[in-house]
Amino acid sequence: MRFVWVKAILRHVLGVSLGTLAAVPLVFAVSPRQLVEIADFSSPVVSPDGEHVAFRVLRASIERNTYDAAWYIQRMDGTSPPRRVADGGIPLRDSAGNTEPAIPVWSPDGRWIYYRACLGDRIDVWRASADGTAAERVTGGGADVRDFSLSSDGNVLKYSVGPTREAVAAVEQAEYDRGIRIDQATPLGQNLFRSGYTGGRPATQRLGLMFNRTALTAASPDRWQAVDLADGTVRDIDPSERPPVALAVSDLAGHVDNAWKLEPEREHGRVALLTRTDATTDRPRVVLGVLPDRKAHGWVECSAEPCTGKEISGIQWRPGSDDVVFTVTPYDAGFAQSIYRWNVVTGAVYPVASSSGMFGGEGRWGPGTCGVSHAALACVTADASRPPRLERVDLQTGARQVLFDPNASLTHDLSGIPTQLLRWTDAKGRYFSGQLYPARPTGDTPPALFVTYYRCMGFTRGGSGDEWPLATLAEQGISTLCINAPSFPADAGERYDLGLSAVESVIERLASEGRIDKARIGMGGISFGSEVTMWTLIHSDVLAAASMASPTTSPLYHLLGSNIGDPFLSLMRGNWQLGTLDETPSQWQRISPTLNLGMIGAPILLQLPEQEYMHGLDYAIPLMRSSKADVYVFPHEPHNKFQPRHKLAVYERNLDWFRFWLLGLEDPNPGKAPQYAIWRVMREAMHGTRKVR
Repeated sequence: MRFVWVKAILRHVLGVSLGTLAAVPLVFAVSPRQLVEIADFSSPVVSPDGEHVAFRVLRASIERNTYDAAWYIQRMDGTSPPRRVADGGIPLRDSAGNTEPAIPVWSPDGRWIYYRACLGDRIDVWRASADGTAAERVTGGGADVRDFSLSSDGNVLKYSVGPTREAVAAVEQAEYDRGIRIDQATPLGQNLFRSGYTGGRPATQRLGLMFNRTALTAASPDRWQAVDLADGTVRDIDPSERPPVALAVSDLAGHVDNAWKLEPEREHGRVALLTRTDATTDRPRVVLGVLPDRKAHGWVECSAEPCTGKEISGIQWRPGSDDVVFTVTPYDAGFAQSIYRWNVVTGAVYPVASSSGMFGGEGRWGPGTCGVSHAALACVTADASRPPRLERVDLQTGARQVLFDPNASLTHDLSGIPTQLLRWTDAKGRYFSGQLYPARPTGDTPPALFVTYYRCMGFTRGGSGDEWPLATLAEQGISTLCINAPSFPADAGERYDLGLSAVESVIERLASEGRIDKARIGMGGISFGSEVTMWTLIHSDVLAAASMASPTTSPLYHLLGSNIGDPFLSLMRGNWQLGTLDETPSQWQRISPTLNLGMIGAPILLQLPEQEYMHGLDYAIPLMRSSKADVYVFPHEPHNKFQPRHKLAVYERNLDWFRFWLLGLEDPNPGKAPQYAIWRVMREAMHGTRKVR
């Protein structure tokens, strides 16, 4: 029946017969490559006089398998286009593969921005002139800069460094020559010599907290130096001269309970802060308040309606005023943000602007921040149908003005692909939200559906982890839905059952409305999303195909992690209620795919990073041997893959995978013939194995 349906659709839509199917190329309105090559912004920073804004833009280069990074400065009134003032270098990343924040520091006179950049295989502090006439390295020496601070008068730059690059290389080579001793910090399973990127280069790594990676010499103490910006003189500085440590939430212990975020004011020393309780629920209780100073024991809460019971996510002081600008990011609105300002003297709260998406739109796993002046905000805005762009938001009137939109052509191409904020409840009345890209109906059969689960903020592009080209899949005939996880209960089974209920309930709703074919459902996820996808495969029969970007909890994962010792074992007991197989056999039976191979009745595509794939081999190998899984591993990749060629390969293979399993279609590109040969064998081997209700 499916064969007949596909044949009819192709004849109706493409005007071809089955015999000419192999000659029909894929045609895209929005291609996977376009999604990889999106221009992304850093959080903007406004100059001291409020007249200009500085920001960095990143864009992938697939040909060179790297990113083009550039610093820009633009007038806040939008009367001139942005001026490129400097090369941003190779973007630095955390151990999970996420881009580290690129936050420039303005000189007090507004003539320069200072920033850290990796250029020429070294990390230094650079500065670029606001008029674009000069960009120069400020620090030198043989060691990479870890942190820096500009003096209040703008005359001295203080910066910290670790060991020299030569010393780091020598330590790595010496360990290589002697043999690497296995200890609690050894990342078991991956290559142990210069196998992951740290500080912009392949480096020998060690485990930090849990499976986070750090450089081999990360524990080496900082050494602080200062450079006189007038004459270039460099000197070592004593601990007493080092920049003061920024106020931290922990510093408020005993003053404020449950402090979560804080923002000190420069002019008068007041401290705006947020407290949060019940953080594991979809609506944690957040309270906005202000301390008269950092040592005060009493604080004033915002009691106005816009502050009460709201999901406040960020706070900033409006320069030269008594206003705290705060952002509300509600789950029930799909994280569509609103901005308000609270006058801490009068208590009045004024709405500034609202959006269907994000004002801090560059955040992948959470909201970013806007630059702020007395008159306006500079925000990176994005929503499900529009990729990031820079906007000015007037703090008095809320008027919005586009300053820079490097993704305008992609926005145009996306205009023919509709989006919808979907909201629904399950049988227990639990509330869910997600972003839906409906596929165009063709013929009499509703489209297939692909779902991904975790976080869907701003422009969802490839969902959490950026692995599935959602708009492209929708254009090709598969509706796509990115579901927001509403909460994270402490009990693992409850967490996964909540995700499963979100998936099953939305499938029932969309199927009852005739919007999808419930016999053709695919699902994918990364990290927690992978765990929910695997749980759905084991405990439900709704999926026809799956794709995962991370391994899930298994006995091999527990074995490798147990080398870390008590911190890991404690986390396993707390987060998953798992001890050894002998200690908690029933919980392992519920959670682990290794013990539930016979319950998996749908094919799985595993596209895993090299730093993690070994954690799931105890179930991946049996699944491969039984033709239930196809597995790919991407070298030098951490939790979130970032190399442009890898991103494109992942996008394209996921597109091919779900077109094959949900639509019965193949790309006629001869270079893809080997993958289809494998998938056809899998299809034959799995015929009749899918669980039935």
